Amino acid sequence: MKKHIPLDSTIKELDDIMSRVNGLEASSTDDYQKATVSVLKTLVQGEITLFKEFEHLKKAIDLVTLEMFKIKNNN
Repeated sequence: MKKHIPLDSTIKELDDIMSRVNGLEASSTDDYQKATVSVLKTLVQGEITLFKEFEHLKKAIDLVTLEMFKIKNNN
């Protein structure tokens, strides 16, 4: 079983990948390469957004759970 990778490490890794993709964009010479780089940028940015949104959902679930315990303890 793999060890859990922290969110910050994952985001940093994706940022590093985005930097490499930007380097590819700068060195691309034809339309096919530029289109491929555009797809890669979209995919990497989507992954970054997905991980950040997932973190927001985890926080929301924690807050809802906390509120449920408060309600349960008041009754």
